Amino acid sequence: MDFPFNFTVETISLDQVMNIREAATYLVRVEGDSMNGAGIFSGDLLVVSKAVEPKHGSIVIAVVNGSPMCKRLTFLHGLPVLKSENRGYSDLHILEGDEFSVWGVVTHSIRAHDRQP
Repeated sequence: MDFPFNFTVETISLDQVMNIREAATYLVRVEGDSMNGAGIFSGDLLVVSKAVEPKHGSIVIAVVNGSPMCKRLTFLHGLPVLKSENRGYSDLHILEGDEFSVWGVVTHSIRAHDRQP
């Protein structure tokens, strides 16, 4: 097969490229459309690191009152706010008394070619 460009074939390890074998790394399958604006679609596989420090603007896997979710972490007056990347969803302000934790920062998103947004 002829290609109109030069390329090199080499073996790569997705485990190495995405640090998947790190003990602090895990994979999550996305359900829903709340992060479509960030290029994360239902069915995507996310690589999540517990070793990366979550900061303002990070896309995270968070748990609020027992419900896990993928959202963008922001802060308003020092308090966490979870934002969807879909205008159809409201911001989720973390209130006093809410059980809130961040389970990790999304480092990569993988989409199978047969799963179109």
